[in-house]
Amino acid sequence: MGYVAKHRHAPIKTYTARLLVDLIRGRSLNEALTILRYRPQRAARMIEKVVRSAQANAEDRGGSGRFYVSRAWVDEGFRLKRFHPRSRGGASPYLRRRSHIFIEIDVL
Repeated sequence: MGYVAKHRHAPIKTYTARLLVDLIRGRSLNEALTILRYRPQRAARMIEKVVRSAQANAEDRGGSGRFYVSRAWVDEGFRLKRFHPRSRGGASPYLRRRSHIFIEIDVL
């Protein structure tokens, strides 16, 4: 029985968040938080909040013991379509991507 926390519509690209989620999958909770605390990426702060939220969910629902990150994944969210101005009145489209971050922790 796992305890799940999620951050939907996170303003980060899916690829950059997946790089960090792959680092913490399968590790103990304290080790995962230590890894995320010392990573310089902006996505590390978002993922750390989700891990702490999953920990709070576990403690609130009566979970005790040593926890570990049993499952962690990042799905693609919606994409905002924006335009960048170019010369002579033109415009170039670009996408502002969003992500859905899911963390599930369980007792060892």
